[in-house]
Amino acid sequence: MSLRRRPNPLQWIWYALGGRLPERYREWVLHDTTSRFWVWRHAARSTVLVGPLMAVWLLLPGPLLLRLALVLMAALVGYFYSFVYMEEAAENRLKKHGYPAGTGKKIRRQAHAEEDRLALERYIAQYRTPQE
Repeated sequence: MSLRRRPNPLQWIWYALGGRLPERYREWVLHDTTSRFWVWRHAARSTVLVGPLMAVWLLLPGPLLLRLALVLMAALVGYFYSFVYMEEAAENRLKKHGYPAGTGKKIRRQAHAEEDRLALERYIAQYRTPQE
């Protein structure tokens, strides 16, 4: 088992903003985009992008209700688009770090193959039984 090197906080912020990490972090990027918690990791990276904008709008002069509404709209729109395209974003990160297209999706699919098979069996048993 090889030891995955983690980027330091500044490198991680650069990575969250879309930057490429040095080659020695290549395996960590694969783990980051395919681990069991990859969706939560994606949410953390998205917060780095959306968070400063929300903070600025919260600090602007004006009625508090309006500022809170702006922050809420920034969060809803920002996270919505982030999660809609999260698989593509993960694949793009992997390609940027030298992995072939589709690597992340393939690894995530393999990790859930057994539970997907069981879910399909339950679906077929419940909804595809012969009619009497």
